[in-house]
Amino acid sequence: MPGEKIYIADDDENIREAIKTFLKSEGYEVTAFENGDLLLAGFHDAPCDLVILDVMMPGSNGFTICSEIRKTSTVPIIMLTARDSDLDYATGLSLGSDDYFTKPFSAMSLVMRVKSIFRRIEYERQSNIEKGADEDINFGDVILSEKSVSVTVQGEAIALTPNEYALLLHLMKNHDRAVSRDELLEQVWGFHTEVETRAADDTVRRLRKKLEKSNVEITAVWGFGFRLKVREANE
Repeated sequence: MPGEKIYIADDDENIREAIKTFLKSEGYEVTAFENGDLLLAGFHDAPCDLVILDVMMPGSNGFTICSEIRKTSTVPIIMLTARDSDLDYATGLSLGSDDYFTKPFSAMSLVMRVKSIFRRIEYERQSNIEKGADEDINFGDVILSEKSVSVTVQGEAIALTPNEYALLLHLMKNHDRAVSRDELLEQVWGFHTEVETRAADDTVRRLRKKLEKSNVEITAVWGFGFRLKVREANE
């Protein structure tokens, strides 16, 4: 059984308990909170392995809680919202959430997405153990360590969410070619729909900001995807 610890915040008791029941049936240790402020306090006391946040809640909304968590942690975050809004979707991703569900949604679909996130994290961990200590990837002034799951720019560590790290890793491993959005969605998120193509774009946007001090940039390939490039000194 998995055993990972998951925190949920949703002011709708029925939704909160349904998600909790489905996740617990899969072996996860689940704690449910009535609002985001309670979840944030609990997270500061004892961090968990994944967070599920409703957007609209009494007190601090899900966006605020996501932003606060991202100040200290790269834990995977899934946002829930009752509003089918492009702005909500973009806001959640830009603040560092890893995924987004619009209500109503299937609790089992959410469970499958949670399992997909943990499966990818475990795969990366096992791969790093098997590869040993010398699996650093260098591109420009960026060094990515698969063993420690860390990234440095000019010797300074930068904090990346799991999806940001996975996306950068895939781009660095394939720096000699352009990588399509579809490929990124399959490799990083493990799924693809027309709506979720924005997930790749918004994650790239966040990565670009975090790589601003680097000589490495993520360039867009119009109508296709992205590729890495090392900026020349005079650019």
